[in-house]
Amino acid sequence: MDIAPALDEQEHKASRKRVEEELTKNGLRYFQGGRVLPDGEAPSIQVATATTGQPVAKPASVEEVLQVLVKGLPRAIDPLQYRRKGANCLTFLSEYDIQDLLHALLRPWISDVRPEEHTPSYAGSSTRMDFLLASYSLVIETKLVRDRQHAAKIGDELIIDIDHYRAHPGCKTLWCVIYDPNRYIRNVGGLVQDLEGESKNDKGTVVTKVFVLP
Repeated sequence: MDIAPALDEQEHKASRKRVEEELTKNGLRYFQGGRVLPDGEAPSIQVATATTGQPVAKPASVEEVLQVLVKGLPRAIDPLQYRRKGANCLTFLSEYDIQDLLHALLRPWISDVRPEEHTPSYAGSSTRMDFLLASYSLVIETKLVRDRQHAAKIGDELIIDIDHYRAHPGCKTLWCVIYDPNRYIRNVGGLVQDLEGESKNDKGTVVTKVFVLP
């Protein structure tokens, strides 16, 4: 229906018109991609999943949007590192590189993305959040694992960050996105188990989710 054959394009158009007319008689309508729905019902917006590339229904919540964007980061990075002939390839060698790409991916979906917001002072110091999604009381913190020594310290760094985020009145949920392309983290499951979940003290409460991306 969508792609005309190399020969007999006019016949293809006529055949398509006959099919559409028959669908209309039965209260149906054809949409691009092979979808037939009741007339008047719009097809859902579709996005490709990070792993299979197959289309799925438009996410219904901010958490579903973030799941697709965060888990799809390695897939988004790949065509930027290996671009077409003559185009400058992009490198992702610092946390700022990862943050810039994630920021670009977030903006079409979320209107209020606040980069580098400061947390309140805790234990004599404050820190800068990578992204605050104020409408959802959600913070995204990114880490790029530089080497094996840094991999051993990632957990301690995030424990300190979690203490700061608990004190921020606008942060109820923290998403920690760890990009580890060289797989320096030896025990991913242990790291996730140690950091994920609800954490509270006299300063506040925060629910942490951890994503380790290869």
